[in-house]
Amino acid sequence: MRVLIVPPKARPYVAEIESGLEPMQELVGGSIEMVDLDDNTSLVCNEEGKIQGLEGNRRIGRDIIAGTFFLYGFNEEGESVSLSDEQISKYYERFREPEHYSQEEVEDSAFMDVYIPDYEDEMGL
Repeated sequence: MRVLIVPPKARPYVAEIESGLEPMQELVGGSIEMVDLDDNTSLVCNEEGKIQGLEGNRRIGRDIIAGTFFLYGFNEEGESVSLSDEQISKYYERFREPEHYSQEEVEDSAFMDVYIPDYEDEMGL
């Protein structure tokens, strides 16, 4: 499967990896977390990267991804597929320039959205 690997403090590069959980975990150095970037592209990073103190890599929205991550494509059935040339070009440009973050900035980007339902509304009161 053709993916775009984005290491910290370096430019992305294209590589071929085997499909499956183990090659993905090996590439990011631990348990994986998947984040959909668009209708057919996902980002895979180390789920515990911040806890493990991995180096800050790139900002995605309000979050800073810690450690190496990679992008892969998926089809309508949700199966992992190689990135197209268009996807590689788009995301290479998006992540082309390395970003530098202090460990404090990386730790401060860890957040959790908490939803507390309004029970009165849910109960119709």
